[in-house]
Amino acid sequence: MKKNYPLLVEKFYQFEASQPTDLFLSEPVQGIYREFTWEKAGKEIRSMAAALQNMGLGADDRVCILSKNCAHWIMADLAIAMAGCISVPLYPNITPESINEIILHSESKAIFIGKLDNPAYLMQGVPTTLHKITFPFYPNEGCINWDQLVNDTPPLQGTPVPDAEKLASIVYTSGTTGQPKGVMNSHRAVGFAVDAFLKSYPHLHKETFFSYLPLCHVAERMLVECGGIYTGSTIYFVESMDTFAANLAHTQPTIFLAVPRIWEKLQEGILKKMPQKKLSRLLSIPGVSWLIKKGIQKKLGLGRYKHAFTGASPINPALLQWFQQLGIIIQEVYGMTENMALSHSNRKNAAKFGTVGPSYEGVEVRLGKDNEVLVKSEASMMGYYKEPELTADSFEDGYLKTGDEGMIDEEGYLTITGRIKDQFKTSKGKYVMPAILESKLLQAGLLSQVCVIGSGLPNAMAICTLSESIKVNNTDQQKQQLLELLQQTNSQLEHHERISKMIVLEEEWTTANGLLTPTLKIKRKEVDASFREKYIPWSKQEEAIIWG
Repeated sequence: MKKNYPLLVEKFYQFEASQPTDLFLSEPVQGIYREFTWEKAGKEIRSMAAALQNMGLGADDRVCILSKNCAHWIMADLAIAMAGCISVPLYPNITPESINEIILHSESKAIFIGKLDNPAYLMQGVPTTLHKITFPFYPNEGCINWDQLVNDTPPLQGTPVPDAEKLASIVYTSGTTGQPKGVMNSHRAVGFAVDAFLKSYPHLHKETFFSYLPLCHVAERMLVECGGIYTGSTIYFVESMDTFAANLAHTQPTIFLAVPRIWEKLQEGILKKMPQKKLSRLLSIPGVSWLIKKGIQKKLGLGRYKHAFTGASPINPALLQWFQQLGIIIQEVYGMTENMALSHSNRKNAAKFGTVGPSYEGVEVRLGKDNEVLVKSEASMMGYYKEPELTADSFEDGYLKTGDEGMIDEEGYLTITGRIKDQFKTSKGKYVMPAILESKLLQAGLLSQVCVIGSGLPNAMAICTLSESIKVNNTDQQKQQLLELLQQTNSQLEHHERISKMIVLEEEWTTANGLLTPTLKIKRKEVDASFREKYIPWSKQEEAIIWG
């Protein structure tokens, strides 16, 4: 018989009743923090759930959320669940065409539209037939206002709970491996995943979370939204990336999640104010070292941190060691949309840098063909929406096929060595795994971003951007440093893996220029498409370091 796990709305009801006046959500709007207690949020959520039902929406109806992170994103998600509907979160920076495609594919009947950079442009992708509800702090034309609905609708009474086995959400992947796929997750999977996570962190209660990574991404949704609700905590939001540092310093979260690119930016910010030489000297002085660490932690906004996590893509172990010297242990975690981000995690006092840690309780793991990481747990998806064949292909003996290549050490710590589909064959007929090469190139701290390419070419090449630490030098110095890095890296590689050229680009890869996903992972296909026509001319140049 299957074990029952508390569902998200059940945990909300618990804290709505037990700590009604405690702060639940705090969102800066034009510099002023708008606050919602559990009771105040509960009243709005219940009225919105009733309003959805009054529109004729109910069991199994899909409702989209199109917004950046904000208090009403979480309230809308809870209202959808309370009304018995299925949530379909959308990335706030996708195209109108993608929005339209997902709405039609999911057969959604309503959409919440909130905090967006260009709402009028994105709304071009929303069919006129949908019920459109706009969040109060970000009113959008042609929509029903949230506040109006809440004020006009008596709140839903009691504690309605969805069927644990039913579909809770369809999460469309961010498209790093092609067309977005609709991952179907059940209420039970959410409950199991948070329960398993909290068994590894049983001390978490009434924490402070900071929300800025897209809530439509499974990692942010599970750790911040679900983690916050299951532990009766307070969730603060970022107003914009321009106010990120100030909002983080104001929040001083006890739990903090960042992707590797954010950790790199935080390091760059510290080193701009205090060069490495000076920092190393101060950290070597007894007594002074402690003050420096605490001062930096507080200025970063991590003065009260209990756990700092990193995920979504591999992180340079050297960066983890650097933050450890500042007294910040970053725990690398691993998971997928297809298993509610629940797979592996480094524990704070037993972290092995370079690995993603051991699996969570209730998660079975083994290596399949080509050392593919296979995982099995109650967090696994129900399947891909309207894709039965693709769903069947994604499992092997009940294990989810991750598509990641890995190795497991004698203590059960998993190391991800790359995406199986990312490997390419050079014109010499030899396979190269780019992630391994990229990790080695990043270790010296000279490069900010790197993508190794070489399919059909005589040798692999690395397209990259420079870190702030090397930009202070002149071009000749930069060239010499990069040549030394290239030689040092190649000395650690098999002959067929060696990198022939480093292509240095001026422009950083961002979500705006389409080369990064919303969680700041490199889109290899887009990088390849952007520069493919230059590969052969680059490969024929005599210089090993080429400014692109």
